[in-house]
Amino acid sequence: MRSHTAYMTFETADRRELVRITDDVQAAVDAAGIAEGMALVSAMHITAGVWVNDDEPGLHADALEWLDKLAPPSWMEPANEVARQLRPDPGDYRHHRGGEDNGDAHLKNLLVHHQVVLPVTKGRLDLGPWQQVFYCEFDGRRRKRLVIKVLGE
Repeated sequence: MRSHTAYMTFETADRRELVRITDDVQAAVDAAGIAEGMALVSAMHITAGVWVNDDEPGLHADALEWLDKLAPPSWMEPANEVARQLRPDPGDYRHHRGGEDNGDAHLKNLLVHHQVVLPVTKGRLDLGPWQQVFYCEFDGRRRKRLVIKVLGE
């Protein structure tokens, strides 16, 4: 069995951003030199995640809006009454008592999750026709890392 580890560093311009990394993951698979196996892609921060979905801007906007409704950022006005009701009592995240303002980003990580495992077949990521891999940043504008671990034969 062979293994290969690659790291990526991100410093997004925006607080929230989806970055397509499919080609980077495939490059790690190529560097591993495996034909059959899997690739683990894992965000190394608790306010970021990894997502497999369509690379369509409308879907990205919808997903970020949906996440904001489930975990409303306190630094912006809630999108609607449901989002207002989902804010923690007494109206702000308890996490912020320590001086942070990213409580929503921690909850978004729980919803999207921090990692995915992808199949590798005949040396290629075995994804569906519209599937792409994304690094999901929920509290950006600072350096964060991601690890890609490829295992196989």
